[in-house]
Amino acid sequence: MNYNEQIKQFYLAHLDGAVFDGTRLQAPCPFCAPKEGTEQGTLVVDLAPESFFYGYFRCLSRCKPGGFPLHFAKLRGVNIRSAPGYDPDRTPYARTIIFPAKNLNNDVRKYHAMLTKNQLDFFASFGVSKPTLDEMQIGFNGRYLIYPYFLENGNCYASRCILPANDVDNFWAGDEAFYAPQFQVFNAEEIDRCENGALIITDGERNLLTLKELGYPAIGVPGLPALEALDPDRLAHLRHILIILNNSPEAQSCARMLATKLGFKVRILRWPPDKKRDYSLLHLYEDNAAGFADEVSRMISTSTSFSPFSSPEREYREFAEVLEKNIGRQVLGVPTGFQKMDSSMNGIRGINIMGGQPKAGKSCFFMQVSTEAARRGMPVIYYDFENGREKIYMRTLCRLSRLSEDELRRPDLPGDAQKRLDSAREELRGLLRYFRVVTDRKLSPDVMRRQIDFIKHETRLDMCLVIIDSLHKLPFKNLSERRTGIDEWLRIMESIRDEQKVAFLVISELSRAGEGGYNRMPDLGSFKESGDIEYSADNAIILQPNWDLLDPLSTTVRESSLWLVASRENSPGKIADYVLDFPYWGFAEK
Repeated sequence: MNYNEQIKQFYLAHLDGAVFDGTRLQAPCPFCAPKEGTEQGTLVVDLAPESFFYGYFRCLSRCKPGGFPLHFAKLRGVNIRSAPGYDPDRTPYARTIIFPAKNLNNDVRKYHAMLTKNQLDFFASFGVSKPTLDEMQIGFNGRYLIYPYFLENGNCYASRCILPANDVDNFWAGDEAFYAPQFQVFNAEEIDRCENGALIITDGERNLLTLKELGYPAIGVPGLPALEALDPDRLAHLRHILIILNNSPEAQSCARMLATKLGFKVRILRWPPDKKRDYSLLHLYEDNAAGFADEVSRMISTSTSFSPFSSPEREYREFAEVLEKNIGRQVLGVPTGFQKMDSSMNGIRGINIMGGQPKAGKSCFFMQVSTEAARRGMPVIYYDFENGREKIYMRTLCRLSRLSEDELRRPDLPGDAQKRLDSAREELRGLLRYFRVVTDRKLSPDVMRRQIDFIKHETRLDMCLVIIDSLHKLPFKNLSERRTGIDEWLRIMESIRDEQKVAFLVISELSRAGEGGYNRMPDLGSFKESGDIEYSADNAIILQPNWDLLDPLSTTVRESSLWLVASRENSPGKIADYVLDFPYWGFAEK
């Protein structure tokens, strides 16, 4: 039984009188305690198969805040272990503070009772009804509207007081210790109610009220500093997080920063390009009150997972522009060699570290391996600190089209060559869905993990190939401690390999032998600052040219040998000889 079916059967088992109304389940609300002369409220459950809020329940009379199955089980007194998504090893979120005994709970109730018709009419002007105000316990002190900031322990220690006619006129009241940005989450209790479900994050209390009026689970922050201070661990147990902020570059930048921390579960809702700066949900209601609910629903349904990468279309477009711009120009720079992975290693698994002397063709070797894997539909992330994405794309295009860089830049290719180029460009466009190049020299282990998570989620595949070019150019905290940094990165790769089902291909430098040369029998001691390579690598391989690297480019046959010098599963020794297929940036196995 899949997860969605488990949720449906769970509600059917614990809701008496439940019936289906399209994609919603309806039942008399088991939590309502109707007053004399009133009817019991109706509880509805979202069971739309494509909905991010699948399994979200709420009472239409708002007797209790809604939530997802785990929250339902707690309210209903059902054994929590029977609820879909229950994890006995999950650690609840807890702050490292002691909450004071004194709180504002009585003041909140007093100020809520002071709401008058004028305040109710003010909220009604942007679609918010009294039942929503009752649920959120909004108050009035005679001049300012009072927005209580309840924390996860159910108590309020600080409130934001805002003049109805002027949001700029506002101040905090209560315990000053809880004025700090890390406590500024309006409706914070909603996070726990949405465990294993979806939650919307917005900015501004009034924006949040419009979402609550529509029945969405949501939290709000009063400003961007509070959004930046939001602890990712606080949101770790959510399946989907949707962010909709006011339409400004600053807000969108903060949304992307938070999304980068949280990973692929985040969706940032986009405003249409014709909307003015600082456009918000309040403006959307003002412009189209009758269609407000449909417009919010459309923004949610058309949202896409946040990606730390630029889109494949943009990658190809920018590369195509470079390619067109280079037509008619001379090729600059010195070409290097390349070779194809040998099947004698039983495929690419675990951590594979390849060494070779400078200009031996290590990078080109990995370019071919990685793009061939992407052609076969394997997700690949290429961390490049050596060549740049343009060179990687260009050499891949040369190999796919069997055309040199000089030929690619010609404006008058013969018919057959032009057909090969057109076909190769389409093939390159297709493989970019699976092939991502990262050149960020501020790369961190957390960012790497998030990027791997995303590409696996986007391609819906559970494996990923990671290329690192090269080990000695990975970011280190202190260049003087490079040896320690290399060992630390190797340990991180081991962890990622095991936790995220990732295979690594890593380029390493070789140490020089006597008299500053590299000519010696390949072995583990050949690796520069080898450190933990002998312990971490599943396979250690060395590319050794059998030709003089100082010899100028010519038609002379250039042959290299690939050596497996250490392996967990294979016998060490010479793998094969390879001949450079220049100028197409490929090595042919001899």
